[in-house]
Amino acid sequence: MNTNYELFLCTTLLVLVFLPCYRADPDPLQDFCIADPKSGITVNGFACKAARAAQSSDFFSSALRKGGSTDNPNGSNATRMDVTVFPGLNTLGVSMNRVDFEEGGINPPHVHPRASEVGYVAEGILYVGILSTENKLYSKILKAGESFVMPRGLLHFQYNMGPGKATQFVSFDSQKPGIAFAPQTLFGSKPEIPTEILAKAFRVDADIIEYIKSKFQDDCSSGVEAA
Repeated sequence: MNTNYELFLCTTLLVLVFLPCYRADPDPLQDFCIADPKSGITVNGFACKAARAAQSSDFFSSALRKGGSTDNPNGSNATRMDVTVFPGLNTLGVSMNRVDFEEGGINPPHVHPRASEVGYVAEGILYVGILSTENKLYSKILKAGESFVMPRGLLHFQYNMGPGKATQFVSFDSQKPGIAFAPQTLFGSKPEIPTEILAKAFRVDADIIEYIKSKFQDDCSSGVEAA
C-alpha cells in the first residue's frame, strides 16, 4: 500500500475518533429550533416545535433579572438560564447563569462536564480559583468589571471576600452545561458512596466521613440544578 495513502488514512481515522471530544454542542442546521419540552421524542437535546408556531416571546427572557434567595449553608444562589428555562436556546450551544453571594458566600468546588465558562463580576469582590488536572491552583481576586474563564471539565469555585454582597454572570458554550458539586457528589450521593471507601480516599476515620455525610443529607443548598 502506498505510504502516503497509509498516512492519509491513519490521519483521517484519528480525526474521526478524537474530534468529537473537542466539540461543544453541535451546530444547528436551521434558523432556530424552539424547544418543545412536552414532546415525547428523544434526541440529543429537545425536539423543535413547528417553526410556524414560533413567537417573539420565544427569543427573549427575563430569567436573570433577579437573583434568588441566598439563605442557605453556602450563602449563594445560582439562577440558571439554560434550555429548560429559555426554550429559545435549543440547538444554539449557549446558556447563562447568574450567581448571587452573601458576604462570605461560596459557590463550592464544582465542574461543568459539557461546557467551558466565561464569567463577569458585576458586583462585589470574588476570590476565583481553578484547579488543573495536575492539581495546580490558578486563582485571583476579582473586582466588579473583571472577568474569568473556566476550561471545560476543570474543578473551580468562587468565594465572596466582601464586604457586602457580590453578583456574577457566567456564560457557557452549551445549552445545558450540567454541574457536579464536589462536596454534594461525594457526601450526598443517592445511594451513598460506602463510608469505608471515602475514609480510605480521604485518609481519615470512618466517623469523620459519617459526620460530613450528615451535613449533606437531602441537601438543596447549591441553588443550581445538578444535571
